[in-house]
Amino acid sequence: MQLVFLPQAELDLEVIGDYIARNNPCRAASFVRELQVQCRKLVKSPKAYRPRPELGKAMRSCAYGNYLIIFAENAGLVQIVRILHGAMDVEAQFAERNSAPDDKT
Repeated sequence: MQLVFLPQAELDLEVIGDYIARNNPCRAASFVRELQVQCRKLVKSPKAYRPRPELGKAMRSCAYGNYLIIFAENAGLVQIVRILHGAMDVEAQFAERNSAPDDKT
């Protein structure tokens, strides 16, 4: 099975690292590496993680510390879609991402 980080997930990792680095640069680097390792572990058994149909077809989530790794698994490919803090409104993050700018009906 193949693992791919979507651009927004890569940006999420960068933002997480920057936030932690404000207080502890060494921990920021190690925590981002831990998140990446956890993402690689998802490939072994992606269906073992919580389905998230409210976020989209084939979407699942995995908790790691205070963060949620949101991913899609389909046809031998695991795509890391977002990595969000657990206190965030995850559904709202996906609604914002999926809404078209001229969708004002």
